[in-house]
Amino acid sequence: MPLTHISLRAGKPEAYRQAIFDSLYRAMHETFNVPEDNQFMTIQEHDGANFRYGASFMGIARSDDLVFIQITANNTRTVEQKKVLFRRIAELLGKSPGLRPEDVFVSLVEVQKENWSLGLGLAQYA
Repeated sequence: MPLTHISLRAGKPEAYRQAIFDSLYRAMHETFNVPEDNQFMTIQEHDGANFRYGASFMGIARSDDLVFIQITANNTRTVEQKKVLFRRIAELLGKSPGLRPEDVFVSLVEVQKENWSLGLGLAQYA
């Protein structure tokens, strides 16, 4: 049950943003076994004054096309699954919408299954 928040600089066309959604969902489906129709994602766009990043932190040459991706998911995946997810996200975003791997920044936030309410005021996984 991932919940994904994506942040990027404003100005990209709708097709570009939709390609990010599609590629991210595909990567999560393939590597984290996210079921069909389990797509809960948002994109937030920021003007240049409200979007800051380390252009060369850890020796990675980032550009203004940088995309921050924060995925909140159950704490049930192995370290190897996480590594595969990160690689697959960078690979698929490289294909569509054409992001360089240097501009793909992913943060995974893990929570216990009982910390979700998917609607109706219920803790569906508890």
